[in-house]
Amino acid sequence: MKQARQREILKIIRNHTVLNQEMLQELLKEQGFPVTQATISRDIRELNLMKKADEHGTYHYVQSEISIPQDGLFSNHIVSVDFAGNITVVRCQVGTAQAVCTMLDSVQRPDIVGTIAGDDTIFILLRTNEQAKKFCVELNEKIQNR
Repeated sequence: MKQARQREILKIIRNHTVLNQEMLQELLKEQGFPVTQATISRDIRELNLMKKADEHGTYHYVQSEISIPQDGLFSNHIVSVDFAGNITVVRCQVGTAQAVCTMLDSVQRPDIVGTIAGDDTIFILLRTNEQAKKFCVELNEKIQNR
């Protein structure tokens, strides 16, 4: 239920200018997801939504372009990160790539098309070369600051 609701939230903010939590709550209710304000707040935090001004200065919810799990276990298992074209390659400690990949998949980033994890390597297919580069830089910063 939670994953379906969060997918619906992402769909709603892509298709509507959602100004506040009450508006999001109403739109979710219309789609068959009656939720409390506390649930909306938790979903906003978990989906890394933020308010951004449009060209008219109106603030509305969007998904943060770069969102990476904050869990120390996530960054502590990453050995190196590089990219080529629109693919980011993450090298992990042996036996941890699938766990790291699962944590990354849970973020539901719109710029990630898909992931494949082996024993110590993850391939992440992003939509554009620029997004792959940004993602690589963000991950490298995260593992350098651990």
